[in-house]
Amino acid sequence: MKFTKILIANRGEIALRIMRSAREMGIKTVAVYSEADRDALHVRYADEAVCIGPAASNQSYLVMDKIIDAAKKTGAQAIHPGYGFLSENAAFARALREAGITLIGPSPESMEIMGDKLSAKAAAKKYNIPLVPGTDYAITDVEEAKKVAASVGFPILIKASAGGGGKGMRIVETADQFEENLQRAVSEAQSAFGDGSVFIERYVGSPRHIEIQVLGDTHGNVVYLFERECSVQRRHQKVVEEAPSSVLTPEIRKAMGECAVMVAKACNYVGAGTVEFLLDENKNFYFLEMNTRLQVEHPVTEMITGKDLVKEQILVAQGEKLSFTQDDLSINGHSIEVRVYAEDPANNFLPDIGKLIRYVRPQGSGVRVDDGFEEGMDIPIYYDPMIAKLVVWGENREQAMDRMIRAIDEYTIVGCQTTLAFCKFVMKHDAFRSGNFDTHFVKHYFTPDVLIENPTEDESTVLAMMAHHLQKSAAKKNTPLSQQTNAGSVSKWKLNRLN
Repeated sequence: MKFTKILIANRGEIALRIMRSAREMGIKTVAVYSEADRDALHVRYADEAVCIGPAASNQSYLVMDKIIDAAKKTGAQAIHPGYGFLSENAAFARALREAGITLIGPSPESMEIMGDKLSAKAAAKKYNIPLVPGTDYAITDVEEAKKVAASVGFPILIKASAGGGGKGMRIVETADQFEENLQRAVSEAQSAFGDGSVFIERYVGSPRHIEIQVLGDTHGNVVYLFERECSVQRRHQKVVEEAPSSVLTPEIRKAMGECAVMVAKACNYVGAGTVEFLLDENKNFYFLEMNTRLQVEHPVTEMITGKDLVKEQILVAQGEKLSFTQDDLSINGHSIEVRVYAEDPANNFLPDIGKLIRYVRPQGSGVRVDDGFEEGMDIPIYYDPMIAKLVVWGENREQAMDRMIRAIDEYTIVGCQTTLAFCKFVMKHDAFRSGNFDTHFVKHYFTPDVLIENPTEDESTVLAMMAHHLQKSAAKKNTPLSQQTNAGSVSKWKLNRLN
């Protein structure tokens, strides 16, 4: 069935990104929004928009019935969930099926298999896909767990079966630390996911995080669109991604790609998905998990393959065959994405939301910005603090890194702290430029003082104006500038330089 109208069950930059591809396909779009997002760009861009509740996501974007009702009222034949919110919720996928609405994504059965790390491991094991040594079942008995840990060998990693984002995860260096960490992991997993199941793996000391993009149709065809390197992370969450990886040989790339296809086939996967692997220092790779949705970092894959993954998702959901085969795909150049968060890298990357007093996107050849904001808008406190994805393409990795530095320098954001300075630090660091880094990059190389540099002339002008405004405000209130609550919107070291 050809879709004429789809609803996007998401917000911000990913909602806009999906709508743009749909518009190019001649498909009308429906936005849903919370009261906090009433003036958001995705609401203005869509052909129709429906308010689905208060700001809190558990009263709006996570309420299945409200989203399904909005689709029915507007006549949307399909729903694209984006990422986050309900994108990997099997109950939502099943409810859409029962309502006669197509999910632009995989089946609920696929989500259930891959949504649990243990069942995903079991599916991969059937195809002899390499797994990190450890258990492929939930550990419940403490004494049994101690024996397993001893046989695997310390250090080990305790992981939540239903986990993600580092929650329910503990690294245990020695046997005497094991029982306490096991209890903490179970408790955290239960609190975060409502499921205290954990399992044990050997801890890979210097891993790289490599993921393979896959795409499957309803006719049994599955292809892989090469890899993304996602090793630069903070708090187990990605900040910098690139494609292709700087360390994979063609042989390893092919082997990992074929394993990813087998994982997808193991759960009859349909649509765009990502199979994640660990790569150790000896270039051995191990299956980690599968994300049954579009990834935040999908643009780097689009940049090197020339394929619009959202359009492909829509075509597959309409029942069409993939329009290309594995042999039709090739890698063209190099692409890097940095996530621009409203976070303060100098304060352990804690959120630092505010009003975008000045907001100017970078431009030029090979630069792409996926965002959902404009100057004057507030960054809501209710959702993920990501402002934008800044993506560049170059003919080779060095050109891409240099282009990213240029783009970061052109990106002007005043009103909150962001991760841009940190991302520039990464681009210029010898370990990243050489390709000799792993998931411990932040721990090994980053300290807040490395972000101190002289402001540009434009930055100095803006900062001087803001400092002057704050000083006048402080004088009126007879309050020291250092105690003004909005002083945090100007980086502290710059403010000190200007006073």
